[in-house]
Amino acid sequence: MHPVITASVPLLEPPNWAISQRELFDLLEYAWRRFEHDFTGPDGQLAYRAQLTSRDGVDDFYETFFNWPQLYLLGGSDDLLAASEWHWEAVTRQLTDLGMLHDEYERGYDWFHQGESLQLFYFLCMAAPDRWAERAQRFAELYVDPAHGNYDPAHRIIRRPHNGSDRLREGLFDGRSYPWLPEEARMYGFPLDWVLPPGTDNTADPDPRLANEMHRRMAVGDTAVNLAASGLVLNALLLSGKQRYRDWIANYVGAWRKRAAANGGIIPDNVAPDGTVGGLLEGRWYGGHYGWSWPHGWYSVGQAATIAALAAVAATGDESFLDLVRPALDEVITHGKVMAYTEADSSLQSRWVAQLGDDVHTPTLHVPFRYADRGWFDYNPMLMAIPTALWHHSAEPADWERIERLRSGNGHDWRAVRAFRSKEEAGHEEPWLAFLAGDNPTYPERILAAAQAQVRHRLSRMERYRGGHVSEADIHLWQQCNPVVTEALVQLTWGGPQVIYNGGLQQARVRYYDAQAKRPGLPPSVAALVSRIDPEATTVDLINLDPEAARSVVVQAGAFAEHTIRSVRHTVCEDTSWIGDLYDYGHRQPAVTSAATDVNGPWLRVELPRSTRVRLTLDLTLRDRAASYRTPFET
Repeated sequence: MHPVITASVPLLEPPNWAISQRELFDLLEYAWRRFEHDFTGPDGQLAYRAQLTSRDGVDDFYETFFNWPQLYLLGGSDDLLAASEWHWEAVTRQLTDLGMLHDEYERGYDWFHQGESLQLFYFLCMAAPDRWAERAQRFAELYVDPAHGNYDPAHRIIRRPHNGSDRLREGLFDGRSYPWLPEEARMYGFPLDWVLPPGTDNTADPDPRLANEMHRRMAVGDTAVNLAASGLVLNALLLSGKQRYRDWIANYVGAWRKRAAANGGIIPDNVAPDGTVGGLLEGRWYGGHYGWSWPHGWYSVGQAATIAALAAVAATGDESFLDLVRPALDEVITHGKVMAYTEADSSLQSRWVAQLGDDVHTPTLHVPFRYADRGWFDYNPMLMAIPTALWHHSAEPADWERIERLRSGNGHDWRAVRAFRSKEEAGHEEPWLAFLAGDNPTYPERILAAAQAQVRHRLSRMERYRGGHVSEADIHLWQQCNPVVTEALVQLTWGGPQVIYNGGLQQARVRYYDAQAKRPGLPPSVAALVSRIDPEATTVDLINLDPEAARSVVVQAGAFAEHTIRSVRHTVCEDTSWIGDLYDYGHRQPAVTSAATDVNGPWLRVELPRSTRVRLTLDLTLRDRAASYRTPFET
């Protein structure tokens, strides 16, 4: 039995955020069912009749549903989990028929895209661990067991940038040249630009010399984005507790940490098959596939390194693994410049134009995302997902001070909330951080309104495009129409940032279970708000909006029950005189006091009678328990 407290403060005037939160849940329930009806067939597969002619595309099918089981974990309906599992199975069959999978797993592709593909899978494992444990361990073994051909334990490297279930898949592409798309070539340029004569233009006539050099220099050995594979192995560890997964993460991530330390703290992006950094690039620590030079730089390298660092800490308990990320993050910040976004050489325009809005013209801090022979380039506003994830995990003053420095160097207002939905279903870290700092009190209402706007916008987009033929070039249409938005709910109810999109596992200060239904998520009619996440004073408001039915909530410390709730102070109203006498024209102000309860465990049960509310102030010890997918209902 877990400690139990019972809410006693009457709910008289529900706060706007609570009403808006439950309205968002209701809208999302309609929206995912509408999407399922419009874009999937009776077999659960996406309506697609074409072939896939390159190695790309697996991620786009799975990404369509990536946050559906996440919504279930937040409190979505029971049948949403069943639908999510059904669509994973259906899309897996569909991709197998298209020749993209072997034994239900990607045949061989880079981890920037594999990480995107696996988000749906990770949330399914989190939501229904018993049903997904076998697959999770089978997939992890592709990397942990050297017999599958992906991992070289002697040099502690993943053997090639394109890796997966097909050990015979080699190189980076099929055919004589990389499948350049003109728009991508214009935005990102070309890798290995130093191996061809100056002025060579590969957009008009693909140069086989570049293809040959890419095969020779970039298609073998390890690359930094492979670090995201640590998320796959951590997922298996959370499900099984097996030491072999813990050891693999420590060894593989540890090897990359040593390489970063030898490079002045900046993680390199390439390792030759013999284990040497720059061994195929004339000693360059940059220039690897999906590395510092091409195509995305810090956007891909930083996310993979953060996924790996957090996985290594979870596996080993060694917080110093975060040094895989911090020095590189601080290095790009030292090269920052203040400019308007319209003056920057950014290659990610579609993202920042939506996120910045009118502030594209406002001088603000930009940092370089890429590095090549010519030095640092590709300046963008800071990608706040990484410093936010570091601080959320560590709660270290230095990680918060970095965030404050970034805010003070910005010209745009961090409190602004814009209704946009990035590919990652994230991007509102700045106003959320301002809210947690006590400087943005209306954020809950505004982010929930922005989420409503995005759902309704996507419902209109669905109406425009449903029933049409989807060509291979337009398979992002499903992602662009997916009406499930979860960032606001993750921040407000779990007190966590949205998951790192390219293969991370969820972070949360608290999660919830419906104690009556014995399933994850908030019960119906219950709203939650985390307004502070300091370990010694994590503040959570729980409200039961139902005028008749009681609800019962289990509060869990951490995404994986990895924290301990030492004690909780909670609001109490023991005096019922607020009701007044029979002929009073109104009620009196309830007298609210507080009480304290010892917990000393990862779970606390909160009984919520009809129309009640409670504020919990949790005293937490972070990461003192082994992270796992265990639930409060297990003996």
